[in-house]
Amino acid sequence: MIRGTRDREAVEYCATIVVRSAVTKLDALAIVALAVDSPVQQQRTTRPYVDLAEGAWVEIEIPKFGEPPPLAIDVYSTVSDDHARLQALTLLATLEAYTGWSIRPDFAV
Repeated sequence: MIRGTRDREAVEYCATIVVRSAVTKLDALAIVALAVDSPVQQQRTTRPYVDLAEGAWVEIEIPKFGEPPPLAIDVYSTVSDDHARLQALTLLATLEAYTGWSIRPDFAV
């Protein structure tokens, strides 16, 4: 499914992990893509994303103008909230090992 043309009726579940390091959205997308071995999709749009395994994907929110980091990494799933959270925790572990970033989930574990 192409994310830009998602079925508006499909429910999207989101689990957010928070990076406490200063990093740009473009750099973070590139690092996530390398860490999970999946390319950045829709690179020249307002909603680029990286596909994860099992129908989940990652989008990155940057702090608004004047706000300090952290960087929010949103993991979406159309399967379930639990699926989004599991994929987010898997990504968290992968990124901590790959980058050394300090990352925490923004949901109860």
